[in-house]
This record gives sequence, C-alpha cells and structure tokens, in this order.
Amino acid sequence: MTSPDALVSIIVPVFNEAGTVAAVIDRLLTIDFPAPSEIIIVNDGSTDGTRAALERIQPNPAVQILHADRNRGKGYAVRQGFARARGSVIAIQDADLELDPAQLPDLVGPVLSGEASVVYGSRFLHSTSAPLMTVAGNRLLTALTNLLFGSALTDMETCYKVMRGDVARSLVLSADRFDIEPEITARLLLAGHRIVERPVRFDARSRLAGKKMRWRDGWMALRVLIVQRLRGR
Repeated sequence: MTSPDALVSIIVPVFNEAGTVAAVIDRLLTIDFPAPSEIIIVNDGSTDGTRAALERIQPNPAVQILHADRNRGKGYAVRQGFARARGSVIAIQDADLELDPAQLPDLVGPVLSGEASVVYGSRFLHSTSAPLMTVAGNRLLTALTNLLFGSALTDMETCYKVMRGDVARSLVLSADRFDIEPEITARLLLAGHRIVERPVRFDARSRLAGKKMRWRDGWMALRVLIVQRLRGR
C-alpha cells in the first residue's frame, strides 16, 4: 500500500538533447503515477539549443530546471538531481527517448509498495535490436559486476535505476561522467541492497543519431567496478 506521504522524484540529466527533451518532459507530466511526482531536469551545459527548449516548457510547480554553467557529465547531473530530490522514491530518466517514460510506473510501483528497495529496468531480459558493440560492452561490464559483487544482473548500465529516497541519499557518489552507472550499482551492492530487475523496451540510437557513450567510457566503468570492490564499504 502506498504511503499518503509518498512522492516520486524523477531526475532527468540532459546534455545536447534539444530535439527530444521537451517530448520527454511532456510524457512524464502525463503519466499517472501511483503517487504525486516531481521532475528535476539538470541541463549539463548543453550547447545545442537545449536551454531554449527547456525555457519554452510551460511553467509547472512539479518541474524544476537547473542549468550547469558548463558540461561536467551525466554523473554530475545525476548527483545534482539526487541532492535536490525530495521523493520517497527516486528514479532516473534519460532525455533521449531511447527508453519510453511510459514504462516508469512499472518500475516505480514495486518500490512504492515496499516490495523492493531498488528496481532496475533491464533492456536485456527480452531480445533487443541494440547495436552489437552496445550489447557486447554491456554484457561484459554486467558480467564483471556479477563476478565482483556476487549479483545476478542482466543490465548494469541501464539508465532506469529506481530506488527508495533514503537509499539514494545514503549513497556516497563522486562520479561525474557515465561512470555514475557502475558507481551507483557498486555502492548499492556493497551496502547489501537487492536489485530487482524488470524488463523494459529499448530503442537504441546510433552515434550518428546522438549516442554519446564511447569505448573509453567502458574502460572508466571497468576501473570504477574494480576500485569500488577493492575499497569495499
């Protein structure tokens, strides 16, 4: 049963997504969550017109828009969002429409009901048409995560990380770039939190269409996993 004080905080990190960010926010505002929601958009120093697109969004008390003075990376934006989130549940939603926001209620629900403290939306519980390198890189990093931390995940790198607010606020995070994904996962697993996965649909983008992750991000993720395991709690 959902608490009457429940609030869902949705963190939207944005960098150079002028073409999709308004659509993502529109969809988030139309979703019927089981509890009230707030949307915290962190514009990470975009240079492509994202700021103008955000300024055209109709003012709404449920929407906060933060602008960084320069680009620092997704991890920085996520950490800024976590610091401002008031929710009893906190979720992350990318601004590129690879993942349809309409899927969020299925991930938020188990956390709101107390069934789970952490839920990940896995792109690989069902077949996917993602590029071969994306699938191979993710599976390698996920397999390493499972080996190092004794977990059984299928998609460590997913954007869809949903957790209780107190759990999110307890994480000690420092990553600034895409290494935020393994850092969050490692900190959760080291703290003993069980991560429940639910399948999500995924419409993968190519590099030409704006995909921002590069091979060097995979090396950074590998390093974070090993360092976090060696440091322990």
